[in-house]
Amino acid sequence: MNRDQTFATYEARHFRWEVEHGVATLTLNRPERKNPLTFESYGELRDLFRALVYARDVHAVVITGAGGNFCSGGDVHEIIAPLTAMAMPEVLAFTRMTGDVVKAMRACPQPVVAAVDGVCAGAGAMLALASDIRYGTPGARVAFLFTRVGLAGADMGACTLLPRVVGHGRASELLFSGRSLHGDEALAWGFFNRLCGPEAVLSEAAAFARTLADGPTFGHAMTKKMLHQEWAMGLDEAIEAEAEAQAICMQTRDFRRAYEAFAAKRTPVFEGD
Repeated sequence: MNRDQTFATYEARHFRWEVEHGVATLTLNRPERKNPLTFESYGELRDLFRALVYARDVHAVVITGAGGNFCSGGDVHEIIAPLTAMAMPEVLAFTRMTGDVVKAMRACPQPVVAAVDGVCAGAGAMLALASDIRYGTPGARVAFLFTRVGLAGADMGACTLLPRVVGHGRASELLFSGRSLHGDEALAWGFFNRLCGPEAVLSEAAAFARTLADGPTFGHAMTKKMLHQEWAMGLDEAIEAEAEAQAICMQTRDFRRAYEAFAAKRTPVFEGD
């Protein structure tokens, strides 16, 4: 993708992509198969999220699935079957690519909001987990199925990300068993931030994303960066890193706009600079 390209005009090959008022909606769109991923769609997701570092017209992203399901994971026929015939170097290249999708989602400056209904399994569960905020439905079924197909529960960063969201013991249960986490339980465990009806989950997620897109987007990008980087820091190191981050944010025009709006008793209008 050209760095000067407007992302509103980006033509996705393996999913739907729409941009409106600074919010991009990425819809996994193979509803007849519950929106599984292929080698090609993994690659396009990785490349797109990497390129979003340069996006000036996208300030938040919503990821969802078509047809009442989020994502059933890797396509059994188009991915799993070929993997069984590959040599180790080819398999390792694939597993590194899938992990690169998560790394790209975590590294892009835009907050990512997942709108999850129905099946959310395997790599699909990892796409939801890699998002910054997750809206779900009572009928959502989240499952980290890797052990069910003879693999480790350690896939695409699951053993790092999931304990930080639901706790070590609960993550261990889910990753060892591969069982489904139902919507109400996922909310109680902290996997979902909010539950909505299936007819409203996308609109509610998009509405929240719009509030983020209207906010201080430079500040949001810095918040996301620090949430990610501080995992490996001690408290003293984290406090210093946040002091430096906040000093940078205090040099933005948005910071001045907020002060001027407060002084004038009006709502600030942020522009992301």
